[in-house]
Amino acid sequence: MTTPRDLTIIAMGTASSRPVERGRLSLALAGAELLDLLAAEAAALDDDRIVPGPTPTTGDRLLDEAAAALVREAPYESVGDWLWRRGRGLAAAYLAALEADGQLTRQRPHWKPFAAGRATLTDSPDRRLAEDRWATEEPILTTLATAVGLREEGPEGTPAPEDDPTATVLAAVNDALLELEAARQRRDIEQAAYDNIWRGQ
Repeated sequence: MTTPRDLTIIAMGTASSRPVERGRLSLALAGAELLDLLAAEAAALDDDRIVPGPTPTTGDRLLDEAAAALVREAPYESVGDWLWRRGRGLAAAYLAALEADGQLTRQRPHWKPFAAGRATLTDSPDRRLAEDRWATEEPILTTLATAVGLREEGPEGTPAPEDDPTATVLAAVNDALLELEAARQRRDIEQAAYDNIWRGQ
């Protein structure tokens, strides 16, 4: 299992009580991929630049794709740029991968046999491992999940990572999420102003 797959499973498991917008989840998944690549020594950070290492074979198709997608020419790519580039549509890719692996099923209403149906997690060893990691409040998974709103930050806060590269990636994820929210608010304000013009207000 990988951190992004665990995060996707946790997001699916809490979807009814804490739905997560896919754009936010995609950015966090890109951050999770990078953290796993750093842990596998497939990449390293030079300040905020991602320096690629040997391309690993992780056994996970999407994580292997992430490793292959690293920019391999100086001055390399910043963590923030990676999140926006790699994160585009990433939540949908992880959901599709879970479904292809039989870890996600779709319950179709019998009166709408061609409808996509609601996605539901199956009971699988991978799901139990992700839930165990979640239950023990593993710091990286907990921090990413808190950032996208899957849980509230407790009064003691989220445990701080012990190494600088991890802290750099998690800070970049938070910055990207704030930037995404600011862009959405601007669009909402612009749309409201446009609507008011048409209503003659």
